[in-house]
Parts: sequence; C-alpha cells; structure tokens
Amino acid sequence: MTEPLFSLDFCGTAVVTDDGRIVSYVELRQLAEDWAAKVPARALVFLLVGNNLDSLVAYVACLNHGIVPLMLDARIDAALLQRFIEIYRPDFIWRPSEGGYVLEPRNTPNGDTSVSCVSCISWFENNKLHPDLALLLTTSGSTGSPKLVRQSYANIRANTASIVEYLKLDATERPITTLPMNYTYGLSIINTHLSVGATILLTDKTLMQREFWNFFTAQQATSFGGVPYTYEMLDKLMFFRRKLPSLRTMTQAGGKILPELHRKFAEYAQREGKNFVVMYGQCEATARMSYLPPERALDKVGSMGIAIPGGRFELVGESRSGGVGELVYYGDNVTLGYAECAEDLAKGDERHGRLETGDMARVDDEGFYYIVGRKKRFLKIFGNRVNLDETERLIKGQFRDLDCACGGVDDKMRIFITDQTQVQAVRDFVAEKTHLNFTAFDVQFLATIPKNASGKTLYSELP
Repeated sequence: MTEPLFSLDFCGTAVVTDDGRIVSYVELRQLAEDWAAKVPARALVFLLVGNNLDSLVAYVACLNHGIVPLMLDARIDAALLQRFIEIYRPDFIWRPSEGGYVLEPRNTPNGDTSVSCVSCISWFENNKLHPDLALLLTTSGSTGSPKLVRQSYANIRANTASIVEYLKLDATERPITTLPMNYTYGLSIINTHLSVGATILLTDKTLMQREFWNFFTAQQATSFGGVPYTYEMLDKLMFFRRKLPSLRTMTQAGGKILPELHRKFAEYAQREGKNFVVMYGQCEATARMSYLPPERALDKVGSMGIAIPGGRFELVGESRSGGVGELVYYGDNVTLGYAECAEDLAKGDERHGRLETGDMARVDDEGFYYIVGRKKRFLKIFGNRVNLDETERLIKGQFRDLDCACGGVDDKMRIFITDQTQVQAVRDFVAEKTHLNFTAFDVQFLATIPKNASGKTLYSELP
C-alpha cells in the first residue's frame, strides 16, 4: 500500500445517519485516524459490521492505514464466528457491545483479551499478510464456508474508478444504504461515493419500514441499489405510486432479475426521467464486471449489459448451437484469489487478471451479454450467494440421521430430506443459519436420495 485508499479530501458532508448525526469529510478523516491509532499496520482485524457510523469509521480506518479487515455481519452466528477465529487467528475483533463497539485483541500471549488496545502493540507480531492484501470478504460465509476472497488495494481502486465512470458519479450524489456493508455490492456503493465526495445516507432500516422512506424523503436521496429480491419487494409495496423527485438512479446486481420486473422498472425510469442500471458482478471481481447502459434498459431486457470500462469478456467452450459458453472476465479488478486458511493470506496474485465466472452466457450481435445458466453449484438467495454443497453439509451435521440434497433456482432453494418428521425443523435451521427469510427454502420429503454406483447424488434425477 502506497497511499490511503480514500483521500477524504473534500469540504462537504460525508455521512448523514438516520438518527440525525451529520459527519463532514474532515471529521470522518479524524475519526478514522483516531481508530487506526489503536491498531498496528498489517494487523488482521475482524470487523463485525452493520450500516452504522461506527462500522463505517472502522472500515475507512483499516483501508486507509494498511490494516486488513475481514468484513462480517454483526449478527453472525456465534459458532460460525468461532470457526473463523480458529482458522484465521485474527489479531483483533471489532464487535458490537452494549452502548457501542469494542475492539478486542485476540492473540495476546496469555489469551487475556482484557488488555488495553494500546498495550496490544507491544506484543503484536505481524501476521504473514501479503503487502498487496487490502480486504477480505466471505464467499458463502452464511453457510459456514471458511473460504474468503482476497482483494488488493489495486483491485478496489480499479473497480471504484470504473464504476464512478460509467455511473457518472459526483459530489452531488446522496445514496441511501439498502445493502449490508459486509456484502461486496453494498461495500462498492460506499467505496465509489466516498471517492467522489458524495454524502452517504446511512441506515439499517429496510425498504419495508416507514422510517426508511421518511429518511429517504427528508434527506433527498438520489440513488439506491438492490438485488432482485429488493425489486420484487418494491413492486409489491407499490413503489411506482411513490413521488420521489430527488431519485436519479436505481442500480441492480446480486443475481439475474426477472425479465418482467426488469421491464417494469425500466419503463418506470423512462417515464419518470430516472436511470435504471442493471449490472453483473462477483466478489471475486471486487464488485462489478458489467453494466447495462440505462438508455438501453428497455430494448435489452434480460441482458447484463457490456463489460465495465477497463474490462472485457470472452465465452469459453462456446457451443455452435445458441453460442453459449462459460463467461470469462479480464480486468484489473479481478482479485488475488481465495484463502481457506491463515497461511493463504501470505499469497500474492493467483489469477493475474482473469476470472472464470462459472456462469454460462451468450452474446448478441451488438455485444450485449445474457446469463443463461450456472456452471457451479450455488444459488443467489435474495442477493446472497449460498453454496448448495455447503448447505447439505450443514444440514447433515445437524441432522445426523437423515440424507439430503439441495437444488433449486435463485431465491428458491429446494431441499430434499429423507425424514418426513424433520421438514419444518430443517427449514427453520437453514433460515436461522443463513439469516435469510424462511420463504426462500422449500423442504420436501423424499424416501431415497438418488445416487450413482459410487454414492454421488444424481441431482438430475431429483423431482
């Protein structure tokens, strides 16, 4: 790292919180410096975050002072958090506490976590963290995978600059938070707007709450982002009847939106003089790889658009019938690689700017791409990537006397189990572990899970 990721060299307001706190860029810079003074550079810190000022300050402090954070949901399951701690051995944990947040050292010689943050520095020993490593995010952390994505400072800078360019962001923007800070899409919204001196409207309220819309209106929000489920809920909440004169842009990523919903929001945007921007991305590419220019939103319904500035796509193994192949992306925002243990944090760039996305796609004669399927076994559930194999392991670990198999489509996982009495229990368990609404999980009884001769599940033979 050669310089702070965020310059914060702006005169205006950086953050407005839903409880009335107004923070300037000058104040945010000072708060971040004060936070960073408690932690040595190149420390590994687990940040248990929510959409609040404390979490934002901690994140900015880490990225600006060479401290490497793993972003985790503040509501993370205690057993899952302990698993991450055992695997990655963080130096500190920043977690919610009564009345605020506390910074706990985790690897003092005698295991005493009551030692003050300042005295921690005397015993701190640098983890073997690669010098390019800036940030760690989970892949399918909600189901307990230890696999992390290793993002570099260069990755974040490249993707931030690209998004700012194609969305034409500037200091007049006032985005309101609709996605969690530990989610790559939500984090990219913060990164891009801090980089141009915009004002972030920070709230943990949801679109279903009146307080969210009161805050939106009072603070004249100009944009929000959402996953397909977000737009499904907005449609049901009669969003199109709302008068939102300050709204300029709606962005969508986190999975493929239904074509009819895409069309509805594109028509609304055209009618009201707003922008609806469909995008495609993965944590492994820092955040975004493609965007559909808003002026093409209606005539390219169903498309994920074109590559972002500085990136390009190719289709590998393209079939002659239909022109479908695996989508491969090239760009400076392609991340360093994965980590599955503490030792992996010392690794450098393993991808060299090339990412096999695992998605199957086609391209039309104007160069617009369309996702048509998925090569890997994971679903996007309300914008969260959930690995089907890991979910099976999670269920089998909890319910040892049943067999199971998982499949389905985005926003609806189908879980087949061999014990009819456990249908409701399995549904509740998976919803609790993933922190996702139980309506996303359809659990069904199946007398026998189909297997081949070697004992592997035959997913194609599931009902």
